[in-house]
Amino acid sequence: MVQKKENIVMFPFMAQGHIIPFLALALHIEQTRNYSITFVNTPLNINKLKQSLPPNSSITLLEIAFDSSDHDLPPNSENCDALPYSLVIKLLKASTSLRPAFKELVSDIICKCHGERPLCIISDIFFGWTASVARELGVFHAIFSGSGAYGLACYYSVWTHLPHNKIDSDHHEFVLPDFEEASKFHVTQLPLSMLEADGTDSWSVFQCQNLPEWVNSNGVLFNTVEVFDQLGLMYFKRKLVCPVWPVGPVLLSLKNRAKVGKEGGVSPEFCKEWLDSKPVNSVLYISFGSMNTINKSQMMQLAMALESSGRNFIWVVRPPIGFDINSEFSANEWLPDRFEEKISNRGLLIQKWAPQVEILSHKATSAFLSHCGWNSVLEALIHGVPLLGWAMAAEQFFNVKFLEEELGVCVEVARGKTCEVRHETVVEKIELVMNETEKGKEIRRKVFEVKEMIENAMIDEEENKGSSVKAMDDFFNAAISMKEKMIKIKREEDNNGI
Repeated sequence: MVQKKENIVMFPFMAQGHIIPFLALALHIEQTRNYSITFVNTPLNINKLKQSLPPNSSITLLEIAFDSSDHDLPPNSENCDALPYSLVIKLLKASTSLRPAFKELVSDIICKCHGERPLCIISDIFFGWTASVARELGVFHAIFSGSGAYGLACYYSVWTHLPHNKIDSDHHEFVLPDFEEASKFHVTQLPLSMLEADGTDSWSVFQCQNLPEWVNSNGVLFNTVEVFDQLGLMYFKRKLVCPVWPVGPVLLSLKNRAKVGKEGGVSPEFCKEWLDSKPVNSVLYISFGSMNTINKSQMMQLAMALESSGRNFIWVVRPPIGFDINSEFSANEWLPDRFEEKISNRGLLIQKWAPQVEILSHKATSAFLSHCGWNSVLEALIHGVPLLGWAMAAEQFFNVKFLEEELGVCVEVARGKTCEVRHETVVEKIELVMNETEKGKEIRRKVFEVKEMIENAMIDEEENKGSSVKAMDDFFNAAISMKEKMIKIKREEDNNGI
């Protein structure tokens, strides 16, 4: 008789930056463990994921009903990528309405399995309410953070305390009352949603309901590495009094990589051919992630910096703020006069989507000017590529601080979508990282140290397991232990006729 596989239910928030690490974790579990996986999301996202799964994958994709029009959102906007940033909070608030449907979905899974519960539910940091649902159904629950622990600790702390509101108007610096180890922050290191928060705004109200729910979870999985992210991990152990499992990096590797990014752009083959024609360590790669863009003035200054630096570069371009991010990019309108002509031999402009892993893994790529979303950070670090940080939103500002001050693998270029940018400053920062200066050499040395830490964490040998592999073992052991305990209690209740 074939032994029945344990089932794991996974439920990410509807944004590429969340779905991508969840899918990577699902594929990682599928390839390393004998479990079946049920991947839950709204219909349009599931439809997209169908084309994204490798052909040999046995992951079950399950739709949960959702109609964006019911929530005063544009039709068919089931993913942050389809929305301007100002409407992301509306999608977050709308997602809380999925609670009854999710409970019913898990109950149906239990019913179809003749009362046997899934081994665990792994859900998103924005779906704190799923912890209570799991508890009600007697299922082990973990939150999975695609972010690093340090960045998320700062994010959690700021939303919990809004400390920047407690400083007088002459001061622009503050500390986090429950995370003093993170040292001082400047108000410019806060995303707009936090900076404008006063406790009664939409973001505050949402987080005030979401974050306290985390204590109902059985623990938190982090897409990070223990050895370099101890400060943030320590914060959550202290704050939530529950296990934290640093299991990263889980990334979509080249062999199982699905094109879950935007459509458009260029083929990996074209990029490789272009990069093959460039010297080793000579190309600057620029991308602000799938949801972000910069303003017109910043775009003009960045283009001027690229023109005067003389460096080879690949730049993923999208229309500036104020224009539809998914519309066609007009170089004549938003870039300096004859820009494309002037940089034709050494610059490549790619619209919407680029094969990022292929670019970062190429020997010609020297540095990455990034918004420092955690997926992008890990993809850079695992390939030994130094970062130039230009945070846009969410915990990215804290990631830049961590990468620059704690790890020494990044130089900050600018802050946010509204700051003033001067092309001369951008050129200086590019030269600092890409040139063989003392600082440049030091950054590269530290990047390779971190790359080694990541490789060591992922060693999967019986006698010599890396910290991330051990953490994954510990997580599953905790889930199995709770399930066995629940079965034992049920058996005793049945025997006693309860």
